[in-house]
Amino acid sequence: MTELGERGETLLKTLIELYITEGQPVGSRTLARHTDLNLSPATIRNVMSDLEDLGLIQSPHTSAGRIPTQQGYRLFVDSLLTIKPLNSEAVENIQSRLTTESDPQALLASVSEVLSKVTHFAGLILIPGRENALLRQIEFLKLSDDRVLTIMITDDGRVQNRVIPTDRPYSESELTQAANYFNGTYVGSSLASVRRALLGEMKTDSDTMHEIMKTAVTVAGKFFDEEENDRDDVVLTGEENLLNIPDLCQIDTLQKLFDAFKTKQDLLDLLDRSMRVNGISIFIGEESGYRALDDVSVVTAPYETDGSIVGTLGVIGPTRMDYEEVIPIVDITARLLSGALSGRHLTESDSSG
Repeated sequence: MTELGERGETLLKTLIELYITEGQPVGSRTLARHTDLNLSPATIRNVMSDLEDLGLIQSPHTSAGRIPTQQGYRLFVDSLLTIKPLNSEAVENIQSRLTTESDPQALLASVSEVLSKVTHFAGLILIPGRENALLRQIEFLKLSDDRVLTIMITDDGRVQNRVIPTDRPYSESELTQAANYFNGTYVGSSLASVRRALLGEMKTDSDTMHEIMKTAVTVAGKFFDEEENDRDDVVLTGEENLLNIPDLCQIDTLQKLFDAFKTKQDLLDLLDRSMRVNGISIFIGEESGYRALDDVSVVTAPYETDGSIVGTLGVIGPTRMDYEEVIPIVDITARLLSGALSGRHLTESDSSG
């Protein structure tokens, strides 16, 4: 920062803000009109030449104007950007969209749509798998002689229902006792550890196993077998918004991007990395480490349940995005979601960051 000097910082900040707003290369005369530095266009051209030598701006093709490089955006985001808190109307708008869903699973799935609609980019959220969730309660309800409804509730508020086929009929009393045994044994344990314990129990000689315990292990075991493929997943919404952005209109750019959206693996890895960072993460172009994301920026923030980080949400847009607007939207959405999942309302200190 010191080698830029005050003039360099001001001109770089102004150039990037103008380019984000207008999408056109910025020339020295335009900068002269939009700053209070009282510098001649010739002096501004000299400063711009210095900024170009530093790799912060570049000249596209034969244009006399300049546009920011990814390095320029990074300096802008890290040091020159002034984040303004969202106004109360914007916060209420996001909050109202989130509070329409009372079921935690539906709420999580709706967040990417909220982010997409508010920013007009692509919204995404990493929905955590259940392996680290803690068992709160399980119930077995008889539907017929060969079908049992199993209801599992975890500490994150999610409810999972599955109809389990059985090899023999169970009475309501048997199922109630089996559920009581199961809850007494496993409530508070992670689903991963419950699964491991069940696998061990299933290998036990069934003749030596108590009948109630045998019922619990049999029915719950089938439930967890069907849950085995459940893992972290990425919900992505609003990809079509990116088709309308001139910066991303190249066919090969869109092809790479939409291939990544289809497989989701790069996004999954990126969001997983973001979970280890406290607060907002911003990946500008090649910083993500994935070629498919070279031409976009990804702004993410982790969300939590009762103080524990459980996932990440964010926005994918062009590198020429309005960071001043997108960053607080992502931040407040993560805070609102965390509050909703933890059963509390957002306070004034939360919304102000």
